[in-house]
Order: sequence, then C-alpha cells, then structure tokens
Amino acid sequence: MCPQCGTRDDDWDHGGDDGEDQYAVTVQKCVGCEVIADKQKDLERDGTSLHGIKVGLMPAAVHAALQVEREARRRRRRDDDNE
Repeated sequence: MCPQCGTRDDDWDHGGDDGEDQYAVTVQKCVGCEVIADKQKDLERDGTSLHGIKVGLMPAAVHAALQVEREARRRRRRDDDNE
C-alpha cells in the first residue's frame, strides 16, 4: 500500500480490458493548507531554514490565551529578578 495515497498497485487498471480504475482523481482547495504553504514560503523568503520547522494552525482564542500566559510568566520573572 502506498503510504502517501493509500492505494494498492492491484487497485489500478494497468491498461487491461476490464475498463475503469477503482478511484477517481479529485482536486480540493483547503484554505488552511494554503495559509500554511504561504507562511512556509514567507519563512523561506526571509532566509529562515525550514529544517525541523513545523508550521501549523491553532484556534485564534487558544493562541491569544498562550500569548497572555507567556507575558504573565515574563512579568513574574522580571519581578523576581528585581527583588
């Protein structure tokens, strides 16, 4: 079985007389995948190596909550350093 598309070699017609393949090719556009690809291109253009980099999506509310948490940790460290 192909790890990428999930079909087996026997699933395909290979030019025999029996006619049609068991699969039809479809094209779909995913806006999420488009945004990820755009970000990857931006990073490459900026000279960032994508080696080991995973670009993904997270809900905006989760991202905002993480930003608030990071800022609170920074403030606590800064306060601890000033004591």
